[in-house]
Amino acid sequence: MGTQPSPLPGQSLESRLIAAENLLRQVIQHSGFDLSFVVRKESPSHDATDTPAYVVDFTGPDQDVLLEKNAALLDALESVVLKAIRLEEDQFGKITFDCRDWRRLRVEELKLMAQVAAERVIETGEPFSLSPMSARERRIIHLALKDQPKVRTQSDGFGPGRKVVIVPAAK
Repeated sequence: MGTQPSPLPGQSLESRLIAAENLLRQVIQHSGFDLSFVVRKESPSHDATDTPAYVVDFTGPDQDVLLEKNAALLDALESVVLKAIRLEEDQFGKITFDCRDWRRLRVEELKLMAQVAAERVIETGEPFSLSPMSARERRIIHLALKDQPKVRTQSDGFGPGRKVVIVPAAK
């Protein structure tokens, strides 16, 4: 217990995606949620490292349930399915689950939050801790401020309490 399933070497991302689709159909059928999904291939953005290759986009009468509590169920469903299909570590982030454009809107919100917090750190000279967030969200904060010379970011804490702290850059 507590160990990750071993990745199945040599399987392409597309074959893993097919496995994810099949598993999702079963989960939705047995869960009683009134949801459907489509998989769309994403075009790479200017920063291709942050763009998923595929987005599994949910619609349906129960989509509000996926987005409650900062999309906790959407995140959980993504986590369970991607672990169950044994996605290799270098493929994490290449398949993302979304609903009502939640991910894009959340990225914009996090980038704005990072800028506001950085301005506060620059003005006060004091470190500023953001609320605990997922590894994906922490990475967005780190990337949003990586070119800001007056501050630096670090992650502090463990597990679900891990958060980003923005600190003045060393002079």
